[in-house]
Amino acid sequence: MNLLFLGPPGSGKGTQAVRVAKKFGLIHLSTGDVLRKAVKNGTELGLKAESFMKNGDLVPDEILIEVIEEKITSGKLNKGFILDGFPRTIPQAESLKMMLLKDNINLDKAILLDVPDDEIIKRLFGRWFCPVCNADYNYPAKIPKVEGFCDIDKAKLERRHDDDEGVVRNRLEVYKKQTEPIIGFYKSESILRNIDGKQTPDTVFNSICETVME
Repeated sequence: MNLLFLGPPGSGKGTQAVRVAKKFGLIHLSTGDVLRKAVKNGTELGLKAESFMKNGDLVPDEILIEVIEEKITSGKLNKGFILDGFPRTIPQAESLKMMLLKDNINLDKAILLDVPDDEIIKRLFGRWFCPVCNADYNYPAKIPKVEGFCDIDKAKLERRHDDDEGVVRNRLEVYKKQTEPIIGFYKSESILRNIDGKQTPDTVFNSICETVME
């Protein structure tokens, strides 16, 4: 089973991808996680991507395509995967299609988590993480016991730079201009499935599982 998760930043793609991957025994490939790790480690890839990520802009196609192609050709995704955060542009979608065809891999479904802008801004502006253990907190859904500090190791919580309100709004604009057209691309491929992302996380998860098994 090979899946692709689509949706605006803050729609819950990553959270749901982890749960669905665990349930069905799939590899979860998050390009965002790969890029953030590269930035943190100061790799060549990270240095290339950092300036774009800080401003909420999309990382150039050639960088992301390089990341995905390495994973596909390595054979690590052969037992089934969920792509989360890629593709984000039509050229990326077309490149992905060619890469998969070259390795005789089919993309079974593209799952779209549909969430309105006002809900996205509310979610992202209230999102924090622990820099020590990477625990996530999301106001008001998951609030730490002590305001501003991690429940696990008491470290002071931080907000990702790209979760600042101005950057969030820019990310949404970028998504609308460059990523939303992909919805039409996968609709024309007859593999697009819409999920109401405003529902509770458990309801969204159950809806995705039902859709995947159709």
